[in-house]
Amino acid sequence: MSTVMESNISQEIINLEDKHGAHNYHPLPVVLAKGEGVYVWDVDGKKYFDFLSAYSAVNQGHCHPKITQALIDQAQTLALTSRAFYNDSLGVYEKYITEYFGFDKVLPMNTGAEAVETAIKLARKWGYEKKGVVENAAKIIVCEGNFHGRTTTIVSFSSDPDANNNFGPFTPGFIKIPYNDLEALENALQQENVVAFLVEPIQGEAGVFVPNEDFLSSARELCTTYKSLFIADEVQTGIARTGSLLAVCGNCSCENKCEKQITYSTPDILILGKALSGGVYPVSAVLANNHIMDVIKPGQHGSTFGGNPIAAKVAIAALEVVLEEQLALNARKLGNLFRAEMNRIIESTDLILKVRGKGLLNAIIVNDTEESQTAWNLCVALKENGLLAKPTHGNIIRFAPPLVITESQLMECVAIIEKTIREF
Repeated sequence: MSTVMESNISQEIINLEDKHGAHNYHPLPVVLAKGEGVYVWDVDGKKYFDFLSAYSAVNQGHCHPKITQALIDQAQTLALTSRAFYNDSLGVYEKYITEYFGFDKVLPMNTGAEAVETAIKLARKWGYEKKGVVENAAKIIVCEGNFHGRTTTIVSFSSDPDANNNFGPFTPGFIKIPYNDLEALENALQQENVVAFLVEPIQGEAGVFVPNEDFLSSARELCTTYKSLFIADEVQTGIARTGSLLAVCGNCSCENKCEKQITYSTPDILILGKALSGGVYPVSAVLANNHIMDVIKPGQHGSTFGGNPIAAKVAIAALEVVLEEQLALNARKLGNLFRAEMNRIIESTDLILKVRGKGLLNAIIVNDTEESQTAWNLCVALKENGLLAKPTHGNIIRFAPPLVITESQLMECVAIIEKTIREF
């Protein structure tokens, strides 16, 4: 009786979304009601390990007390003024985040897609006013397999048919090249009117594709050579996810705040979001130095909610947690352990072909086609065993737990994954 009642509660909630909400997502059949640290609970009280972390938005763990308290305190004081006036929180936040990442200025926004759009506008304007590109002719190089968001402009250069089919006409001005291909990048940079190269340091949505060790540093050098901007979209890979403060940091674990935060492949424009707020509030940011950011003048770009007092206080708290709890170091250490354990499992099964990733952003490739339901069914089986993950691109399962996970918790999750694979 109890089981029927419990399943009915979940199904009623699922039915509500199905009836009254747009069908633009295909969620796993679980209805969550509570989160804490690495755990979430469904409406029936069943406990799960969260191995998706809201697509890396909750790197600091669900409902981190320091971050949620910053939200509560500021929400009870002053929530929003718009940028028509100054507020007493934004300047403090701007100083903190620019010093934290080593840039002159920040332009605050709300979502990752908004931040990418901001970077595109910034690069184009810089191209016209600083590089001397012909007006309305600016080109930005992007990579095949990219995922930078879902606005009309961004889907214009997506390789995913689901993202852009029947959403045209599309925004011109983009050159697509293969990911991790330096020769293609150099050829593209030699074209006329190129202003920037926009890239994810690791392609997350495409299936956690990690480029060659020299790709980012060489791309940085090529952009410098051809006087184009190097734009790093670290919305998903940033804030300690890959075992470094940023994926472009290379092998700096950033367990202590250092004067030179980015010493590997410093981008001209850095895009952040998701874990910038620890997942409790929409906060994104675009960082650049003065010679780039100063092309934006009053009235030329903005957002009513961008830079609001709640966002400012929440982001400071979220970034402080990353340093205080040495989350980059933990992600690096446990990421190495996780991949070693996955490789051990792979040696004795035909179901999983390989594991790839960096830090605690990883994926396993299921031995089936992209069109198959095998990865989805495997995720449903993982859910039944107490671990939540989600397929991407059909036969790939992404594993990205909150960075506060401990070694013992990780090994418990490895045991769940191994058990599920062996029983599948």
